[in-house]
Formats: sequence, structure tokens, C-alpha cells
Amino acid sequence: MHIEPGIVDGAKIVLSYATAVGAAGYALKLSLDTMREKGISSLIIRSVFTTVLVFCFFQVLPHYPVGVSEVHFILGSTLFLLFGVAPAAIGLAAGLLLQGALFAPGDLPQYFINITTLLVPLFALQYLAARIIKRDTAYVDLKYTQALALSAAYQGGIVAWVMFWAFYGQGFGAENISNVLSFSGAYMLVILVEPLVDLAVLAVVKTMRKLENSGVFTPRLFQVA
Repeated sequence: MHIEPGIVDGAKIVLSYATAVGAAGYALKLSLDTMREKGISSLIIRSVFTTVLVFCFFQVLPHYPVGVSEVHFILGSTLFLLFGVAPAAIGLAAGLLLQGALFAPGDLPQYFINITTLLVPLFALQYLAARIIKRDTAYVDLKYTQALALSAAYQGGIVAWVMFWAFYGQGFGAENISNVLSFSGAYMLVILVEPLVDLAVLAVVKTMRKLENSGVFTPRLFQVA
């Protein structure tokens, strides 16, 4: 979902600074909550894991430009379920920055746009998870319908933000609308893959209960709320 260079430029890009600051502020609050819950070492360990995974998602997994942006398999709901919302947010921000700095410097001017696009849907995913996953259900016991709902919320949020940035930056001309629709249609295909990945990963992790108190995973992965 790297927004294409030039879609939002000039004075308009200033809005992305404000949205990114708001997202970063909320991520900081979540990080402090996580440190109080499991300590700073657990936050650091999980954030390192998510950063490495996000870097691989962007750089190693298949990705291709469509319309106004690129289609990536970000697997945000997977990161959330395994590591928790704060480490997932840190990993998304750090992994994207690392990938851009090393391999795609042309994407760096759009960094704050892309960070907003990645993080705000993650926070919405956290809100949804609290409402559709019962307090007596550990994440390793999720059903397909729950995984699908989480994936749809995250990927749909990404598409919505990309649409916003595209229309905000380029208006509602026929070509821009066509490009936005092309991207949206291609990106929503990720929803067909991500829930299956979530369930497969959770099934594997379910056999690793010896790591329950290691600080590597979010406590909710194995424990009820």
C-alpha cells in the first residue's frame, strides 16, 4: 500500500504529518500500557520480531503496483494476534522505514501517509477484536469467521485510507477514480488469504505453549482476558 509518489504533494502533504503524529501518539500510549503489563524487555523483543517480519512482508513477499498504490501482503491481523497492538504498531512503522531507507528511498516522502494508512486500521482492528472475541477466548482458539472479520477490518481500513489520500491529492477525475478502483479491487483479494494465514499460524503456535510466559508473544495469545 505504498502510495505512489506525486499522488499527494505540495502543501497537501502537511496533513499526513498531523495524522501520523496522532497515530504515533496513540501508539506511544499503547506501548506504555504494554510495558506496564509485561515489562520493557517483552515490548522490545516483540517489536524486534514485528519489525523483521514487516520488512520481509514489504521486501520479500510478492508485491506489485496497481493504480494509485501497491498491493502488499502486510498480514496486520497476524501481527496483532501474535504480538499485540503496540509491538505490531512499532514493527509496522520501523519495518516500513527500514525498507524505504534501504531499498525504496523514493517512498520516504510519503512515509507519513503510509504510516497513517497502516496504523489507524490497526487501532480499529484492536477495537473490533475486543468486541467480537469473548473474554474467555484465547487468540489461538479463534474461529475462521473471527479471523475473517479482523482481516476484513484491517485491509478494508487500508483501502479506505488509500482512497482518501488519492482523492484528497488528485481529486475525482475519471482517471483517478479508475486507478483507485483498480487498486481497491486488487487489494481486497488479500482478505481471501490473510484469514487462512492467521489460522495456520495460530495452529502452529498453539503447539508452543512452553513460550506462553516467555514474553515473545502477547499474553492474550494463550490466555483469556
